[in-house]
Amino acid sequence: MSFQDVFKSSFMESVTEFSAVDTLLGMVFALVIGLFIFMVYKKTFKGVMYSSGFALTLVGLSLVTTLVIMAVTSNVVLSLGMVGALSIVRFRAAIKEPIEIVYLFWSIASGIVIGAGMIPLAVIGSAMTGVILLVFANRKMHESPYILILNCDDEESEEEVLHMTQKAVKRFLVKSKTVNAGGIELTAEIRLKDAATSFVNRFHEIEGVRNVTLVSYNGEYMS
Repeated sequence: MSFQDVFKSSFMESVTEFSAVDTLLGMVFALVIGLFIFMVYKKTFKGVMYSSGFALTLVGLSLVTTLVIMAVTSNVVLSLGMVGALSIVRFRAAIKEPIEIVYLFWSIASGIVIGAGMIPLAVIGSAMTGVILLVFANRKMHESPYILILNCDDEESEEEVLHMTQKAVKRFLVKSKTVNAGGIELTAEIRLKDAATSFVNRFHEIEGVRNVTLVSYNGEYMS
């Protein structure tokens, strides 16, 4: 067997069986849809700290997935090797918000659909998904909850603060209460009437109140 015979295998022949025009067209659509996902994520982000790295990952996932699916659909042998190679890869990136999983799957699904040649499906599906996310993300479903943390010396000051709070807010719900030798610590969830927080300033005028803290609350973190 000569050196030239080694490169006359079916593997090398199958590598050349792809269309440069179709590949370029698929990568362009993957880039456009990836940038669209990037913009939707940026518009709908409601977390504490915006991550530009994660947003750029959405574009990269769309491109890379498209490239992989194009290679897999063009060669059955390569598809088996690709499955074996990807099965040993472990991803340990932390997901901060549940909505980020939606964007990750959206990017991957778009790449799969484009790589399979169903570009109209990817365009229509991505457009509908983006519109739905934009509509529901910008819609105010309910009032923002707040957590009121009160530290006072005795029961009289506690009752006075609670009485003032119940008149100033729309909803008041006690979450926890701790009583020790140092005083009373009370934590309550409140819903403001008109986003006004000036009533908290008057709590320091009450004798026995040592500290009052008001923070926004979303069920997972405080900011």
